[in-house]
Amino acid sequence: MSRRSLHNAAPAAAALRARLDRARAAAAAADTDALLIAPGSDLRYLIGQAGGSFERLTTLVIPAEGTPALVVPKLEAPGYADVPADELGIEVLTWVDGEDPYRLVADRLGKPGRVAVSDVTAALHVLSLRDALGDAEQTLAGPVVRELRMRKDAAEIDALRQAGAAIDRVHARIGEWLRPGRTEAEVGADITAAIVEEGHTHADFVIVGSGPNGASPHHDVSARVIERGDVVVVDIGGPIAEGYNSDSTRTYAVGEPRDADVAETYAVLQRAQRAAVEHVRPGVTAESVDAAAREVIAEAGFGEYFIHRTGHGIGLDVHEEPYIIAGNTLTLEPGMAFSVEPGIYQPNRWGARIEDIVVVTSTGVESFNNQPHELVVLDA
Repeated sequence: MSRRSLHNAAPAAAALRARLDRARAAAAAADTDALLIAPGSDLRYLIGQAGGSFERLTTLVIPAEGTPALVVPKLEAPGYADVPADELGIEVLTWVDGEDPYRLVADRLGKPGRVAVSDVTAALHVLSLRDALGDAEQTLAGPVVRELRMRKDAAEIDALRQAGAAIDRVHARIGEWLRPGRTEAEVGADITAAIVEEGHTHADFVIVGSGPNGASPHHDVSARVIERGDVVVVDIGGPIAEGYNSDSTRTYAVGEPRDADVAETYAVLQRAQRAAVEHVRPGVTAESVDAAAREVIAEAGFGEYFIHRTGHGIGLDVHEEPYIIAGNTLTLEPGMAFSVEPGIYQPNRWGARIEDIVVVTSTGVESFNNQPHELVVLDA
C-alpha cells in the first residue's frame, strides 16, 4: 500500500485561473494572438488535466484577449469532467465525427496574425490548423509557456519536495535487492514496485547499470548478472499524485569495488557535485553551475568522461527548462528547480553519477534529495 494517497491531485481552481491569466498576458507580451495548447503537461499545468493526444483534435485555445475555449471531441469530453471550466472561465466546445474541428478553432479566433502551438502537437494537427488559419504565422508555444512553468510556486515546490523524499526512501532500501547473482532486470523490478510503495503513482524510469553498463548514462536494465565487486549506477524516478516528478541517482558497490581507482575517482565526482550545488543561488547563470561541476572533473583529468550536461529542469515533466548546460546564459531565479548530476563514465569499465534535485531559494539553494552522497558499499 502506498504511503500517500494516489488520487489525481489537481491544483485549486484559483491557482489554475491565475495560470490562465498569466498565459494570456504572456501571449500578448510575445505579440501572439493565441496559444493552442495540446494535451500533455502544459495542458495539465493550465487546467489540471493532461488529457490524451489522438487523431481527433483536442486543444485549449487561449486568446491574448477574450475567453479561453477547450475544443474537444464529444466522445472524449467525459475525460475532462473534473475540469472546473466555469470557475476557470473556459468555454467547452465539443465536436463530433464529420465536423471540422480545425474550422471550429479558426472561427473562434477570427483572423489571427500569429498563433503559437504546443511543442508536442502532432504534425497531423499542426498542418491542419495551418490550412484552417490561412495566413496566420505559426510559432512554438514552448518559449511562452516555459516562462510560466520554469518558476515553481510554493505548492509546486512542496510537491517536488514530497517526490524527492519518496524517492529517497527507495534509495534507502536498495540494499534489500542489489546483490551478487541477481540480474539488473530482477533488481529493477523490485525497485519499480518500491517506487509505487513509497508514494509514486508509477515508476517513470529505472536504470540499474552494473559494471561496464554503468558507463552508459541512459542504460536501462538488462539480463547481466550482478557480480561481487561491481560498481552500480541506480537512477530512478516517477511522478507523485500531483504530477510532479522525482529523479535521483546514487552509485553503489556490491562489496568492495574490484577496481583500485574507484575510491579516488568517486571522490572527484563527489567534489564536483558538491561544488555545483553550492554554486546555486539567485543571480548566477545556468551555465556557471555546469562549469562549477565540469571544472572539478576536468582538472582531475576526467573531462572526456563527463559526457552530458550537468542538469535539467524538472516538474510536471522529468526534463524541462531550465537546462544546466554550457551556453545557457539564463540567470537563475527563486523557484527554478533542476537536477545537479555530474557523472564520470569510463567505457568498458564502470561509471558513476550523483544526482540531486534542487530549487533556487531567495538566499541560495535547497536540495530535495538527502540520501548520502558517498559511494554506498553494500554487503555481498
